Amino acid sequence: MLADALLLQLGYNATLVAIGATLLGVAAGMTGAFLYLRKRALVSDAISHSTLPGVGLAFIVMVALGGDGRALPGLLLGSALSAWAGLLCLGWLVRRTRLAEDAAIGAVLSVFFGVGIVLLTVIQTMSAGKQAGLENFLLGSTAGMLRTDAIVIAVGGLAILAAIFVLRRPMLEVAFDPEYAAARGVNVDRVDLAMMGLVMAVTVVGLKVVGLILIVALLIIPSVTARFWTERADRVILIGGLVGGLAGYAGAALSAAEPKVPTGPIIVLMAFVLFLLSLMLAPGRGVLAALIRHLRFQQRVHLRQGLLALAQAQPIYEVRTRRLLRRAGLARADGVATEAGRARAARALRDEKRWEIVRTDPAHEAAAEFYDGLTDIDTVLTSDQIAEIDARIGAPKGVPA
Repeated sequence: MLADALLLQLGYNATLVAIGATLLGVAAGMTGAFLYLRKRALVSDAISHSTLPGVGLAFIVMVALGGDGRALPGLLLGSALSAWAGLLCLGWLVRRTRLAEDAAIGAVLSVFFGVGIVLLTVIQTMSAGKQAGLENFLLGSTAGMLRTDAIVIAVGGLAILAAIFVLRRPMLEVAFDPEYAAARGVNVDRVDLAMMGLVMAVTVVGLKVVGLILIVALLIIPSVTARFWTERADRVILIGGLVGGLAGYAGAALSAAEPKVPTGPIIVLMAFVLFLLSLMLAPGRGVLAALIRHLRFQQRVHLRQGLLALAQAQPIYEVRTRRLLRRAGLARADGVATEAGRARAARALRDEKRWEIVRTDPAHEAAAEFYDGLTDIDTVLTSDQIAEIDARIGAPKGVPA
């Protein structure tokens, strides 16, 4: 069953849902990356919670007009208007009051979400309409999703991706450095508004699949995951979209295989799994890479200290240091230096004396900042400078310059 779901073999409707969730994940990952780089991640929280009153009001209006209240386009339109109202309230509070943005976000999301819960409670007491299933907009569910619903979500995801492609350059400039973007003539306020509009669109389109509570995770987790893999802002956006797409695809497939499991939590859990893998295995910023760098640094310290001890005929008591020297062919099992070890030890002692001169000479103040006990001095000073220092300390016999 799971294999069939992953291979899109559970029917046309399940395939559409998987494609829609994938497109939504890509759109959410890329949009969230802009938001993350702009350092406004919490704004998505306010927008998502602001959609709930719109869902309730749209249901009531559609029932009043003679429908059953469950038409997805109408519910999405209502949530979009409500999210826009929440965004306007947030902007007004930040501009016209002394509230910090995080405090304004807390006020907007709590008030709008509270109003939405009240409306859902009222809807449950209505005699008309089909109220069952509205709570799925909180956590998302693809079980029982109609073909038209899946098409709406897929088309919405494609539209968001098209908008990102058109606006990617100004949004990237504003997200990376708004002051530089303004100096280049970019209207930062309009770009910020477009960015918030994309976040709103992702939130609205993702209501049915992920739910308004968990859409925030799909906006933020992929971009945070991408940050482990690259230092470049444009690549954060691309990798964020890839992570979001993988999470959406895997989550939708698992939900199709187990229809009783809510779709939103599964998608978010898939994103979290990718986050954990990146946290542990990313080559530059991952935990494993950091551990390897730390171990290699310790090895360099032990070797350096061991070589200095050999050069000064001092006993080496540290077992690890002796083992590393022996493995490198610099010392025998009894701790006596080999020929190669004596040469390396003499050079290490010579470098240490050179660094002593550099660190006490005001003329080499800038170079002295690079001293850490491990850096080779010839990577910091020129050959002429090293020759001048050697002339001051004198060349030990038998030690090559």
